[in-house]
Amino acid sequence: MISRIDHVSIAVGDYEGARRFFQDLLGAVPGTGREDPDMKYFWQLFSLGDLSRMELMKATGTGSFLDNFLDSRGSGVHHITLETPDIEKTRRLLEESGIPYFGFNNTQDRWKELFIHPRDAYGVLIQIAEFKPGDWLDPSVMMSAGRRFSVSRTSDGYAVTFAHPGGGRATVTLSASETRLLIDELKTALREEEQDT
Repeated sequence: MISRIDHVSIAVGDYEGARRFFQDLLGAVPGTGREDPDMKYFWQLFSLGDLSRMELMKATGTGSFLDNFLDSRGSGVHHITLETPDIEKTRRLLEESGIPYFGFNNTQDRWKELFIHPRDAYGVLIQIAEFKPGDWLDPSVMMSAGRRFSVSRTSDGYAVTFAHPGGGRATVTLSASETRLLIDELKTALREEEQDT
């Protein structure tokens, strides 16, 4: 039902200060962002490291859906977004399990979502969404089109980088002996496949 945690969303009163902290100080790479005039807020995704993502949100006017949160709690974690491959299946499972949800929206091709209130999710607002992660990321944090892996030499071995189904990439650094072992195991697996065909 759930593929992974996609991102942690942080509501902030001082967006520019938060952006500088995460982007300039900690090296977060900005991705997609936009303003929602109906809900009166702005959001932007950021990538950190290989696969981690976060979102910064700020109110853009009086009457924002973030007003109560920021007034009562100040800046902080607002919700956690979980990725699902099938929002309809997820919705049915919640209904069959008696778990209430709200904000169901399946009208967009790029983003389908629902929310579980903190009182029903052990104190955390949960957003569950169906989407293609690569649609929301900066190209600099993804593999080149058509590539699923790459190998590069390091000072003491090799770095093997893989495209991740959740967008982004993951790198594993191997010593020379680990690389040779990996090659041997891949050759064995290929020989077994050839014998099976």
